[in-house]
Amino acid sequence: MKTNSTALRAGAAQTVRSFPSRDRSPGFFPPVPSRELSVRALDADMSAEGLRAALLTLTLTLTLTLTFGRSCCSQRSRNGSAPNIIIMLMDDMGWGDLGVFGQPSKETPNLDRMAAEGMLFPNFYTANPLCSPSRAALLTGRLPVRNGFYTTNAHARNAYTPQEIVGGISQGEILLPEMLRKAGYISKIVGKWHLGHRPEYLPLEHGFDEWFGSPNCHFGPYKDSDRPNIPIYRDSQMVGRYYEEFEIDIKTGESNLTQIYLEESLLFLRTQAKAGQPFFLYWAVDATHAPVYASKHFLGRSQRGRYGDAVMELDYSVGVILDELRTLGVAEDTFVFFTSDNGAALISAPTQGGSNGPFLCGKETTYEGGMREPAIAWWPGHIPAGTVSQQLGNVMDLFTTSLALAGLPLPGDRIIDGLDLTSVLLNNSLIDRPIFYYRGNELMAVRLGLYKAHYWTWSNSWEQFHKGINFCPGEEVPGVTTHEQKEHTMQPLIFHLGRDPGEKFPISVLSEEYHTALQRISPVVKQHKKDLVAGVPQLNMCDLAVMNWAPAGCEKLGKCLKGPESQPWKCDWPH
Repeated sequence: MKTNSTALRAGAAQTVRSFPSRDRSPGFFPPVPSRELSVRALDADMSAEGLRAALLTLTLTLTLTLTFGRSCCSQRSRNGSAPNIIIMLMDDMGWGDLGVFGQPSKETPNLDRMAAEGMLFPNFYTANPLCSPSRAALLTGRLPVRNGFYTTNAHARNAYTPQEIVGGISQGEILLPEMLRKAGYISKIVGKWHLGHRPEYLPLEHGFDEWFGSPNCHFGPYKDSDRPNIPIYRDSQMVGRYYEEFEIDIKTGESNLTQIYLEESLLFLRTQAKAGQPFFLYWAVDATHAPVYASKHFLGRSQRGRYGDAVMELDYSVGVILDELRTLGVAEDTFVFFTSDNGAALISAPTQGGSNGPFLCGKETTYEGGMREPAIAWWPGHIPAGTVSQQLGNVMDLFTTSLALAGLPLPGDRIIDGLDLTSVLLNNSLIDRPIFYYRGNELMAVRLGLYKAHYWTWSNSWEQFHKGINFCPGEEVPGVTTHEQKEHTMQPLIFHLGRDPGEKFPISVLSEEYHTALQRISPVVKQHKKDLVAGVPQLNMCDLAVMNWAPAGCEKLGKCLKGPESQPWKCDWPH
């Protein structure tokens, strides 16, 4: 396997070690504390039926030394200024991958500790069951159908940003770092961008001050004549490519990328802490996206194969970052939120994909397994430790909440779908709100309280299913996980997610419960559709000529490639 020395000389990282300086190798995590914390991961109302009993016995014995009371604190940091903000966005990591949610393989002691020291969200959602639209929603606070990260090439299709995509995040959208800059924040993204790879769409054009990572998924390796390998950028300049300067061994899964991303983050934290300037770190690592990878030290250490190894390394990295904040003396001045972009990719499981726990199906679908995410908030001295919030949350809320913490108003010229969760974080209050489950340009389902109504059902087509593509392996539910796009708008399928988190038993349309739930949900859907003004779709056109043939900086490295002539076509989105 190649070393990373070439990449480092190109400016890939200031310091890369095969293992960070802290001696915290797998098997030698900090001892867990003395106080038992029973984390009840699902809604209190779930006790009504037997399924709840099975799900709510998820008990985690964790060490917790409380250094502050459980009363709420100010949303200002310890020094009275706006807090630093870190958003940790995992890639294809499922709700059931964390020990605190019942995963028995013991791969996430640091995330479990983070939950014990902060607030756990069992009912947290993405805005779309696929990577690019989810990330666009997080950074704009807006549904993908509003911010343009969807396609109209076909009905209810998931679309994203492969190399051949022509579009990207609209210049008219306002991203979180652009807003935070008004309050003096320095912003850095580490990892995957996925909002367009052409120059006008890259992070530094949308508010970020620094970037180390890639514009696309780490698919490959490719032959230069067919398509180029994905570039890695430092800021606005390419410093190498996946499978070349930045090696991923497809056969073994070995790669140092997670360690490089960790070191990049630590360097940024140290620099900003020394400068005393507020910062925003968007840590968008991608090791759990197929092809899954981990560094040599972690390979073979988990009980779940290569995927579990990647989870262990990411968990380790989370622990190092939180400990670094303590070492730098800024832990009480830093709000940290951990979540994922969509559900686990069951089509890649078990060795290349994760677990969605008790929930139905996975990535690409609008069933619970595709859109309910692991989520933890951490802010010592402000968020009461060991708290479980039953709030329905969404990645779009991170936009609005971050602006509130920074003391900034929302943009006044557009609808923002994200909610301000500061009262939830500081007081464990509850805000009544719906969750909208979109797939492309179609509203597939809506959740209000414990009830979820499906207006359309579709896993994937029979054609794709017969090719071996199955988003619900071993979980088929007749009439629910349909292989045709089935409309239910006249009589939605309604589930009580407390009794039936796996969406297996629709409530009888003849029951009073059904009609009561429908009477609550219907006006919410009607109003949403009435007010919706869809953005211009950005994910309709593809062209081989726009791929990463010659990114900025390729001349210095001798890595420029010649692409084909432009021949645009309408992208085909099968799912």
